Amino acid sequence: MNETARAGMAEALRLTKAGRLSEASAALQEALGGTTRGAGTIPAARAGTAREAGTAPEAGTGTTPGTGTARGRGVGPQRWAGMRRAGARKATGTTGFPPTSPTTSNDPGQLLHRNHTEPAGSRTYDLYLPTGYRGQPVPLVVMLHGGTQSGADFALGTRMNEVAEQHTFLVAYPEQSVAANHGRYWNWFRPGDQMRGVGEPSIIAGITRQIMVDHAVDPDRVFVAGLSAGGAMAAVMAATHPDLFRGVGVQSGLAYGVAHDVPSAFAAMQSGGSTGPATEVPVIVFHGDRDSTVAPVNADRLIAARTSKGSRGSRSSTNAATTSGTENGRRYTRRIHHDAQGALIAEQWTVHGAAHAWSGGNPAGSYADPLGPDASRQMVRFFLETTTHTIAPPAETTFD
Repeated sequence: MNETARAGMAEALRLTKAGRLSEASAALQEALGGTTRGAGTIPAARAGTAREAGTAPEAGTGTTPGTGTARGRGVGPQRWAGMRRAGARKATGTTGFPPTSPTTSNDPGQLLHRNHTEPAGSRTYDLYLPTGYRGQPVPLVVMLHGGTQSGADFALGTRMNEVAEQHTFLVAYPEQSVAANHGRYWNWFRPGDQMRGVGEPSIIAGITRQIMVDHAVDPDRVFVAGLSAGGAMAAVMAATHPDLFRGVGVQSGLAYGVAHDVPSAFAAMQSGGSTGPATEVPVIVFHGDRDSTVAPVNADRLIAARTSKGSRGSRSSTNAATTSGTENGRRYTRRIHHDAQGALIAEQWTVHGAAHAWSGGNPAGSYADPLGPDASRQMVRFFLETTTHTIAPPAETTFD
């Protein structure tokens, strides 16, 4: 993001805090470079200022990886055209951790490139098959990238394919299209993209189901995770499709239902927004306590949505325990929640000194902090530990 864009974001924040939301929305749109309407169009009756919102209000410094990838066995997410360094800093503690150069992954499994099309729209996605996969039913983790990222960049930065090799599970990387959002942000804050059966939730669920048809996937071990805007969309997927996803991991994201348009999304990034609907899917959350892009209070909102007594079903009463430690040069605080039956339902990792980036990631990818607990490994550990149980699909959710 250049200096002009950063100045525009700062002005939008100032106007939001002053309650001048329409002006904040206009400043935000100008800072992000205009609008693009795409899949998941907001119904006119609920549009408001969000009718002008093609770009998501989640942003940061760093580079913008391209989308070109090579395919085939023995080749992981590869070589992006046009990576730029654009004055971004490599040091830890910055908002973004840009790649130093186009990078080739040494992941030994097979990478497939696919396209999914349905009435709600079309998206491409990468699917990683680890070497241990021989057609037996295995878990599936769906990874949703942050703004300005590609699936290949996200795979590199999170090292999730390495974890897949260790535990033998499939990894899918859906990619947001520039037609839906020219900044490649998932539109997590728009009502038309917050409901089951329409918009981006329908497309992501469709990709997941298509993989389950094409490959042997254990339906009780399908999970979703994401970073920033992708983390917020992962929370949307868990809330709208709890019968499909049995666990959700969120790094530096926001809770489901805390925003309904650009101004409320931008406000929620700083304040956590109003309390969203209760959710039933087990959740693990990572957030840096120096994140100035998405405030740490948003992690509290995500945990509260799962542990509150308003959660669906009888598994909402929780017992919490807190531990702390140091890993890879950063201190962390970990709070674990079990339900009344002793099942693990929520974990919150606060990474002290970390900014807006994937904890314990590979700095060759964008928005990846090499310091701190390894979010990818901890999320997979959490997913595999959580007790699975049958969950009915929710009734349609609407936002006033």
